[in-house]
Amino acid sequence: MKDFFFFVKDNFRKVSFGWVLTFLSGFGQTFLISLYVPEIIKTFQISEGAFGSLYAACTIVASFIMLSVGHTVDYKPAKKVTAWTIIGLGLSSILLGFSYHILFLFIAITGLRLTGQGLLTHISMTIMSKRFTKDRGKALSFSTLGFSMSEAVFPIIISLIIGFFNWRVAAIASGIIVFLYLIRLKYIDLMVFDEQLSGQGRQSALVLLKDYKKIVFDKKFVVMMPASFILSFTATAIFFYQYVFVENKGWSVTLYATFFTVYAITRFLFSLLGGVWVDKFTARKMFRYYLIPVTLGMLPLALMDSIIGALIFLIFTGVTVGVSGTVKTALLAEIYGTEKMGAIRSVFTMFMVISTALGPLVVGLLMDAGVSFENLILGLFAATGLVIINSQRIKYYQGIPEEVPA
Repeated sequence: MKDFFFFVKDNFRKVSFGWVLTFLSGFGQTFLISLYVPEIIKTFQISEGAFGSLYAACTIVASFIMLSVGHTVDYKPAKKVTAWTIIGLGLSSILLGFSYHILFLFIAITGLRLTGQGLLTHISMTIMSKRFTKDRGKALSFSTLGFSMSEAVFPIIISLIIGFFNWRVAAIASGIIVFLYLIRLKYIDLMVFDEQLSGQGRQSALVLLKDYKKIVFDKKFVVMMPASFILSFTATAIFFYQYVFVENKGWSVTLYATFFTVYAITRFLFSLLGGVWVDKFTARKMFRYYLIPVTLGMLPLALMDSIIGALIFLIFTGVTVGVSGTVKTALLAEIYGTEKMGAIRSVFTMFMVISTALGPLVVGLLMDAGVSFENLILGLFAATGLVIINSQRIKYYQGIPEEVPA
């Protein structure tokens, strides 16, 4: 850990840029948008199921748009790509506040999912991977801490604004907060990140389609993608319905909420450790094992009658989620290299984003069909176990040697 803190101290300006982007991505993440849901349902007089379908559709549309814009980080200056994304996030937040028709609500949420959850995270992880080779794990690890801070700060702020005013004011205020960083961005020198631009220029849709087809039909993709998909699918589904599960189990909602703080702390700590371990053992080795904690954590959640089962699950999930962002992005860099990192990562991000839409949708339908909580979790346990077995094949694929940036 001493090496980690010395690294951050020596490279604070560079890695703090990645941290800020993941921090601001919270405005497009499910944990924050969910705060608006009860009021949006009342305002538009729609059912929970209808909004769930709308949200899934917005997320899927955003994931496909990622394919057409995610590659720009490979050849466009970092400041330009970031500025346009920030503008999109700010406008989407404000549009949400002024949405008086379902169509504008759809556009606003799609924009939030695209720019917040999608692009800001994508830019941060891609640029950190391109800039750092020897200490890539540490750089990615520090950047992912922005997620934890966002989860700790923004729900409190937005909840207070909704309580004192209403959800529309909160959405508009979010846009204003985002635009404040746009002003700060003007005075930040990001030229150091542009040294790794490929210089290939904008590619035609046909060339991009060929690149994406090559990635998707490659044997490595069949090994790497399921691990990213199943984690997002499982974690989003369980957290989306977590309080429904808690009530069905007869557990204390207040005590569970307290336990969730333990999850946040665990995720934070293992976000730090994940970067150190990736630099020490390589992402290829970490990838084979990082899903094991969350998988094992599902057993006590499903089989224990005591709420301690939930605590064990949250701790184990915090371990996996904490290291996952660093492991998955570093693995892409190790396997594919960083020249076309933006294009490659946008493909994997698309499938990850789709999984966050399908998770709550599929689990919700199964719940409506009468499938019990225990069987749902055991089903997810079995699926994740199969993915872990499949992930062991990564050891047969060699990475691309890289030069350390000057």
